[in-house]
Amino acid sequence: MLSAGAAWQRKLATFWITTTIDTMALKSTIFKVNLQIADIDHNYYADHALTLARHPSETDERMMIRLAALAFNAYKLQSECNGDGVLAFGAGLSDVEDPDVSLTDFTGHKRLWIEVGQPEDKPISKACNKADAVMLYCFAHSSEIWWKGIETKLTRLDRLQVWRVPTLASQALAKLAQRSMQLQATIQEGNLMLGDGKETVDIEPIRWK
Repeated sequence: MLSAGAAWQRKLATFWITTTIDTMALKSTIFKVNLQIADIDHNYYADHALTLARHPSETDERMMIRLAALAFNAYKLQSECNGDGVLAFGAGLSDVEDPDVSLTDFTGHKRLWIEVGQPEDKPISKACNKADAVMLYCFAHSSEIWWKGIETKLTRLDRLQVWRVPTLASQALAKLAQRSMQLQATIQEGNLMLGDGKETVDIEPIRWK
Protein backbone atom coordinates (compact mmCIF):
# COMPACT_ATOMS: atom_id res chain seq x y z
CA MET A 1 0.00 0.00 0.00
CA LEU A 2 1.30 3.44 -0.91
CA SER A 3 1.92 5.97 1.84
CA ALA A 4 -0.06 9.18 1.76
CA GLY A 5 3.01 11.05 0.52
CA ALA A 6 3.76 8.51 -2.23
CA ALA A 7 0.13 8.46 -3.31
CA TRP A 8 0.11 12.25 -3.54
CA GLN A 9 3.33 12.25 -5.58
CA ARG A 10 1.87 9.73 -8.02
CA LYS A 11 -1.33 11.74 -8.31
CA LEU A 12 0.69 14.90 -8.91
CA ALA A 13 2.83 13.16 -11.56
CA THR A 14 -0.29 11.89 -13.32
CA PHE A 15 -1.73 15.41 -13.26
CA TRP A 16 1.36 16.89 -14.87
CA ILE A 17 1.53 14.16 -17.54
CA THR A 18 -2.14 14.61 -18.40
CA THR A 19 -1.82 18.38 -18.42
CA THR A 20 1.26 18.20 -20.67
CA ILE A 21 -0.50 15.90 -23.14
CA ASP A 22 -3.59 18.12 -23.20
CA THR A 23 -1.44 21.21 -23.73
CA MET A 24 0.45 19.58 -26.58
CA ALA A 25 -2.83 18.57 -28.23
CA LEU A 26 -4.17 22.11 -27.93
CA LYS A 27 -1.09 23.52 -29.62
CA SER A 28 -1.68 21.53 -32.81
CA THR A 29 -2.80 23.83 -35.61
CA ILE A 30 -5.73 22.71 -37.74
CA PHE A 31 -5.71 23.30 -41.49
CA LYS A 32 -8.74 22.77 -43.72
CA VAL A 33 -8.16 21.88 -47.36
CA ASN A 34 -10.52 21.53 -50.30
CA LEU A 35 -8.42 19.65 -52.83
CA GLN A 36 -9.57 19.20 -56.41
CA ILE A 37 -7.62 16.37 -58.03
CA ALA A 38 -7.35 15.79 -61.76
CA ASP A 39 -5.08 12.77 -62.18
CA ILE A 40 -4.83 12.43 -65.92
CA ASP A 41 -2.31 9.59 -65.67
CA HIS A 42 -4.83 7.38 -63.84
CA ASN A 43 -8.13 8.86 -65.04
CA TYR A 44 -9.05 9.89 -61.50
CA TYR A 45 -11.02 13.07 -60.88
CA ALA A 46 -12.38 13.91 -57.44
CA ASP A 47 -12.76 16.58 -54.79
CA HIS A 48 -11.42 15.86 -51.31
CA ALA A 49 -12.35 17.76 -48.15
CA LEU A 50 -9.38 17.25 -45.85
CA THR A 51 -8.26 18.18 -42.35
CA LEU A 52 -4.58 18.49 -41.46
CA ALA A 53 -3.37 18.71 -37.88
CA ARG A 54 0.10 20.27 -37.78
CA HIS A 55 2.14 19.38 -34.72
CA PRO A 56 4.02 22.34 -33.17
CA SER A 57 7.34 20.86 -34.29
CA GLU A 58 6.16 20.26 -37.87
CA THR A 59 7.00 22.85 -40.52
CA ASP A 60 4.65 24.07 -43.24
CA GLU A 61 7.02 22.46 -45.72
CA ARG A 62 6.65 18.99 -44.21
CA MET A 63 2.90 19.38 -43.87
CA MET A 64 2.54 20.32 -47.52
CA ILE A 65 4.67 17.35 -48.57
CA ARG A 66 2.11 15.18 -46.78
CA LEU A 67 -0.59 16.87 -48.83
CA ALA A 68 1.31 16.39 -52.08
CA ALA A 69 1.90 12.72 -51.25
CA LEU A 70 -1.83 12.24 -50.74
CA ALA A 71 -2.56 13.91 -54.08
CA PHE A 72 -0.07 11.66 -55.89
CA ASN A 73 -1.72 8.53 -54.51
CA ALA A 74 -5.39 9.49 -54.26
CA TYR A 75 -6.25 7.45 -57.37
CA LYS A 76 -5.57 4.28 -55.39
CA LEU A 77 -8.76 4.90 -53.47
CA GLN A 78 -10.45 3.80 -56.68
CA SER A 79 -7.89 1.40 -58.16
CA GLU A 80 -7.17 -0.47 -54.90
CA CYS A 81 -10.43 -0.15 -52.97
CA ASN A 82 -13.01 0.48 -55.70
CA GLY A 83 -13.92 3.67 -53.89
CA ASP A 84 -14.81 1.79 -50.70
CA GLY A 85 -12.01 2.90 -48.41
CA VAL A 86 -10.59 5.76 -46.39
CA LEU A 87 -7.77 7.97 -47.58
CA ALA A 88 -6.67 10.17 -44.70
CA PHE A 89 -3.85 11.90 -42.90
CA GLY A 90 -2.45 10.25 -39.82
CA ALA A 91 -1.38 11.92 -36.60
CA GLY A 92 1.91 12.97 -38.17
CA LEU A 93 4.59 13.95 -35.68
CA SER A 94 2.10 13.57 -32.83
CA ASP A 95 2.38 9.77 -33.11
CA VAL A 96 5.46 8.16 -34.67
CA GLU A 97 3.57 4.84 -34.94
CA ASP A 98 0.94 6.40 -37.18
CA PRO A 99 1.48 6.87 -40.94
CA ASP A 100 1.61 10.38 -42.34
CA VAL A 101 -1.01 9.32 -44.89
CA SER A 102 -2.81 6.02 -45.24
CA LEU A 103 -5.32 4.22 -47.43
CA THR A 104 -7.47 1.75 -45.51
CA ASP A 105 -10.03 -0.56 -47.12
CA PHE A 106 -13.48 -1.36 -45.71
CA THR A 107 -12.11 -4.29 -43.69
CA GLY A 108 -9.66 -2.02 -41.85
CA HIS A 109 -6.64 -3.37 -43.73
CA LYS A 110 -3.92 -0.88 -44.70
CA ARG A 111 -3.53 -0.88 -48.45
CA LEU A 112 -1.07 2.01 -48.46
CA TRP A 113 1.21 3.53 -45.83
CA ILE A 114 2.94 6.83 -46.63
CA GLU A 115 5.78 8.45 -44.70
CA VAL A 116 7.58 11.72 -45.41
CA GLY A 117 11.01 12.87 -44.32
CA GLN A 118 13.99 10.74 -43.34
CA PRO A 119 12.86 7.99 -40.94
CA GLU A 120 15.05 5.23 -39.56
CA ASP A 121 15.04 1.82 -41.22
CA LYS A 122 13.21 -0.02 -38.41
CA PRO A 123 9.98 2.02 -38.59
CA ILE A 124 9.98 1.61 -42.36
CA SER A 125 10.39 -2.14 -42.00
CA LYS A 126 7.52 -2.27 -39.50
CA ALA A 127 5.32 -0.32 -41.89
CA CYS A 128 6.05 -2.85 -44.65
CA ASN A 129 4.73 -5.56 -42.34
CA LYS A 130 1.52 -3.64 -41.71
CA ALA A 131 0.55 -2.51 -45.21
CA ASP A 132 0.44 -3.85 -48.76
CA ALA A 133 2.58 -0.95 -49.99
CA VAL A 134 4.73 1.74 -48.39
CA MET A 135 5.70 5.02 -50.01
CA LEU A 136 8.38 7.29 -48.62
CA TYR A 137 8.85 10.88 -49.79
CA CYS A 138 12.03 12.66 -48.71
CA PHE A 139 12.59 16.34 -49.45
CA ALA A 140 15.32 17.95 -47.32
CA HIS A 141 18.72 19.15 -48.56
CA SER A 142 20.32 16.30 -46.60
CA SER A 143 18.25 13.60 -48.34
CA GLU A 144 21.16 12.34 -50.44
CA ILE A 145 23.35 11.86 -47.37
CA TRP A 146 20.51 10.10 -45.55
CA TRP A 147 19.86 7.82 -48.51
CA LYS A 148 23.50 6.76 -48.81
CA GLY A 149 23.46 5.71 -45.18
CA ILE A 150 20.21 3.78 -45.28
CA GLU A 151 19.85 2.43 -48.83
CA THR A 152 21.41 -0.99 -48.21
CA LYS A 153 19.20 -1.52 -45.14
CA LEU A 154 16.08 -1.14 -47.27
CA THR A 155 17.07 -3.29 -50.24
CA ARG A 156 15.00 -6.32 -49.24
CA LEU A 157 11.79 -4.38 -48.57
CA ASP A 158 9.87 -5.27 -51.72
CA ARG A 159 6.78 -3.32 -50.67
CA LEU A 160 8.69 -0.06 -50.35
CA GLN A 161 9.07 2.78 -52.81
CA VAL A 162 11.31 5.77 -52.06
CA TRP A 163 10.83 9.09 -53.82
CA ARG A 164 12.95 12.23 -53.72
CA VAL A 165 10.99 15.48 -53.94
CA PRO A 166 13.26 18.31 -55.16
CA THR A 167 14.02 20.61 -52.25
CA LEU A 168 13.25 23.80 -54.15
CA ALA A 169 9.81 22.43 -55.00
CA SER A 170 9.10 21.43 -51.40
CA GLN A 171 10.15 24.88 -50.18
CA ALA A 172 7.84 26.49 -52.73
CA LEU A 173 5.00 24.27 -51.49
CA ALA A 174 5.34 25.74 -48.01
CA LYS A 175 4.30 29.13 -49.38
CA LEU A 176 0.88 27.70 -50.30
CA ALA A 177 0.12 26.81 -46.68
CA GLN A 178 -2.90 28.62 -45.25
CA ARG A 179 -5.31 27.74 -42.45
CA SER A 180 -8.00 27.36 -45.11
CA MET A 181 -6.89 26.22 -48.57
CA GLN A 182 -8.59 25.82 -51.93
CA LEU A 183 -6.13 23.87 -54.04
CA GLN A 184 -6.10 22.29 -57.48
CA ALA A 185 -3.87 19.30 -58.17
CA THR A 186 -3.18 18.15 -61.71
CA ILE A 187 -1.08 15.04 -62.28
CA GLN A 188 0.26 14.25 -65.70
CA GLU A 189 3.27 12.18 -66.78
CA GLY A 190 4.30 11.75 -63.16
CA ASN A 191 4.36 15.50 -62.54
CA LEU A 192 2.14 17.20 -59.94
CA MET A 193 1.04 20.79 -60.44
CA LEU A 194 -0.42 22.11 -57.20
CA GLY A 195 -1.86 25.58 -57.06
CA ASP A 196 -4.26 27.91 -55.30
CA GLY A 197 -5.32 30.00 -58.29
CA LYS A 198 -2.53 32.50 -57.77
CA GLU A 199 0.60 30.41 -57.38
CA THR A 200 1.39 26.99 -58.85
CA VAL A 201 4.17 24.64 -57.80
CA ASP A 202 5.48 21.92 -60.12
CA ILE A 203 6.66 18.75 -58.40
CA GLU A 204 8.41 15.98 -60.28
CA PRO A 205 9.74 13.46 -57.77
CA ILE A 206 12.60 11.13 -58.61
CA ARG A 207 12.24 7.48 -57.71
CA TRP A 208 15.20 6.12 -55.72
CA LYS A 209 13.76 2.69 -55.01
